[in-house]
Amino acid sequence: MLRKMVLPIITLLLAVPLVVIADSATAPVDLTAAQIVEKNISARGGLQAWRTVKTLSMSGKLDAGGKQKVQLPFVLEMERSRKTRLELQFNGQTAVQVYDGTNGWKLRPFLNRRDVEPYTPAELKAASMQADIDGPLVDYAAKGTKVQLEGIQSVGGHDAFNLKLTLKNGQVQHIWVDAQTFLDVKIEGTPRRLDGKFHPVATYLHDYRSVNGLMIPYVNETAVEGVSQTEKILVENEHGKKSGGCIPPFPPRSSLTHQ
Repeated sequence: MLRKMVLPIITLLLAVPLVVIADSATAPVDLTAAQIVEKNISARGGLQAWRTVKTLSMSGKLDAGGKQKVQLPFVLEMERSRKTRLELQFNGQTAVQVYDGTNGWKLRPFLNRRDVEPYTPAELKAASMQADIDGPLVDYAAKGTKVQLEGIQSVGGHDAFNLKLTLKNGQVQHIWVDAQTFLDVKIEGTPRRLDGKFHPVATYLHDYRSVNGLMIPYVNETAVEGVSQTEKILVENEHGKKSGGCIPPFPPRSSLTHQ
């Protein structure tokens, strides 16, 4: 289980948008996709507030599942241009993975992999397509993304707008926005290959709190269709900064060895 969860954790945690559960009510149906996005950004703290944030740091625990319900401490730092650094504690050892916006590397001592290894081509592709700190809806037009409203669906017993995002590279992703709070309730993830088949993935966001005026999810729960067990990330502390520089550069080839 842990082998499969370490790299996907960044995908879960970069699902920054949020949802605040409200009483069920009739969803407005005369809004355009652009108007829904505008209300969503306002509800999350506002466009200018998100634009000023250069880095986000968070710490907490990753629910690794299993009968013993193991929770693994982690620290994640994110910087604009999709830069990330994750440290995960397991059995007294620290796993590390870093993406500097172009290259990525990882150290996985819990698998007896004590050499620093570069990301695989598939991992690099996934990292390059991650949403930035403020999520895919902020400045979506400037990012080359097209947004369409595909209707209203029930998510968690509440009406939600189903938005189809077509990214600049042609990739398609869906985000569901609560029809009353205009905050995200569900985010489509990258399908996972299990038993020779790809299974749909979705992340559900809960327990949102205000951090310096921005609403941040403190529980991220990812579900894979056909798998009963979910993956849950519990955030304990988080803060944003207006300065960057928290992510170290990719190590040169000559240093890809951990002593």
